[in-house]
Amino acid sequence: MKYILILLVIYIVGIVKFLQGIEKTNFTQNQIPLALLWPVLLVVNANYRRNFTKALKG
Repeated sequence: MKYILILLVIYIVGIVKFLQGIEKTNFTQNQIPLALLWPVLLVVNANYRRNFTKALKG
């Protein structure tokens, strides 16, 4: 149970940080789905990884 809570917190923090820095990325549409799917897209999509990193640095 403790690990699930930790993963949930990491997931939520990732969403919040991504949405706070989204203006620094190339993404103009579908921002909510991109934020919700960040763990999957981070693994499978190089362009998303670059933009996610830009957003987190914001």
